[in-house]
Amino acid sequence: MTATELIEWWITRLEGEQARLTDTRHDAPIVASRGRLVKTTGGLHLYEFTLPADVLLSVDLPVSVIPVDEADTTEGIVLRQTGNSILVQLVDTLGSDVPSVTLVPDQDGLVSTSVGRLKDILAKPDLYHLGPTERLASLLQMPAVDSETFSSASSVFTTVWSHDRSLRRQKLGNLAMELIRANKRILLISPDHEECDEMVGTVGRTMKAGGLNHKTWITRYELPITWQAGDLALHELGFEAQMHQFHAKSQGDKASLKYKYDRFRELAPFLSQKEAKQKDLDEVRLLEWRLVTQMRDLQVRMADVQKTLKEFESLPLFQRLTLQAVGKNAESLKQYCALYQGQMDQLDKELDVVKDRIQQLAPEAAVPRGKRAEFEELQAQIAKLGGTKKVRELLAAEEQPNRQAFIQNRRLVAATPARVASDPLFSRVRFDVLMVDEAPRIAAPALLAAAALVRERIIVSGDPREIAIVGQWPMPPTVMRATPLSR
Repeated sequence: MTATELIEWWITRLEGEQARLTDTRHDAPIVASRGRLVKTTGGLHLYEFTLPADVLLSVDLPVSVIPVDEADTTEGIVLRQTGNSILVQLVDTLGSDVPSVTLVPDQDGLVSTSVGRLKDILAKPDLYHLGPTERLASLLQMPAVDSETFSSASSVFTTVWSHDRSLRRQKLGNLAMELIRANKRILLISPDHEECDEMVGTVGRTMKAGGLNHKTWITRYELPITWQAGDLALHELGFEAQMHQFHAKSQGDKASLKYKYDRFRELAPFLSQKEAKQKDLDEVRLLEWRLVTQMRDLQVRMADVQKTLKEFESLPLFQRLTLQAVGKNAESLKQYCALYQGQMDQLDKELDVVKDRIQQLAPEAAVPRGKRAEFEELQAQIAKLGGTKKVRELLAAEEQPNRQAFIQNRRLVAATPARVASDPLFSRVRFDVLMVDEAPRIAAPALLAAAALVRERIIVSGDPREIAIVGQWPMPPTVMRATPLSR
């Protein structure tokens, strides 16, 4: 079977399973008790509940949680069940202690979303990638695999078979570090959340030993249920924690921008008023200069007339006659002195008014030190952002973290296959490489859904003996024998 044919076969099989679940009313409500809040990260809350005996819920099963007081129902997914204790990731808090809740599982919905993803892969071949998936499809149709006979190390499909899990994971860690250094985007899947946490810890330690900042490149999509992996704090690698930190920084940046914008709006009219006062001050000072110039001109004339008047009687006769011919005699010179003095007295009064106005305007026009430089810096920053209109739009916009853009900036995203197949976010994100940890323990439809998200390469790891033992890859009836993988 080709990958397309195998996906079609699994769609038919899962639709039959979905019909069976509907007919048998499999998703019956369950009363859980002794709930407690384990931890909260960002907008997600991890709760532990106690189930009745003999109740088993699968990993990544969606559940609706109804409090005993029938308050608003919240949604969540099962992360782990140990005995009759389960860990559930919720989107709303129920408080620190919850005596009792009703859990409504949605196995039908989980199967339905998986079917929808597989149908989407076939309906939109341009949006998905089935090249590497063809090699995986061949493996999924083998009833058993011999690690020595059926191995592959090509650039498209690589197998890491070993009976030693520690050795397998160390090899995966080394491969992950090499791929990250090659700027490849990796989707890492493990059968359950506990295994996923362990694998993330292995990759993180390998990267740390190799000198890479694992906090920058790795994200664990769901809330980690293991707090520490060796010396690594896994909760810091959780997608929600990273998003919360990013959102907090974004909010801080927005608050800083709002302060700058408010400060800009405060300084703009203040400096505008100062500029208007400065303009008035400049005009008054110009008037003062003109009055002073006129005063100096009159003083020069007055001095010249007084000098002539003082020397008039001692002047030779012909000079006095010459002055008299132009209307200058002792009497007229005295009249000139009186005229000039009157004009200077008037100018003195006007200068007094002007000086008083200057004394009034000078402090009103003065700009405190640093204010203009601060305004010019704010003005440049706002202009760089696109102007005041753009800044207002940024401040008015609701802060909705772009989860898709954020996850695409991570080099390695670790998740469980069921979450990859059912979460709508993964239908919009593409990767270069798929790394499958403990592949024989992962259901074939989930592997196919994850494989369709990668462009270049699939790396499969696990114990080949588990393929027949676990039985997650049932043989389609049309497959008569296994197709060997090329070396």
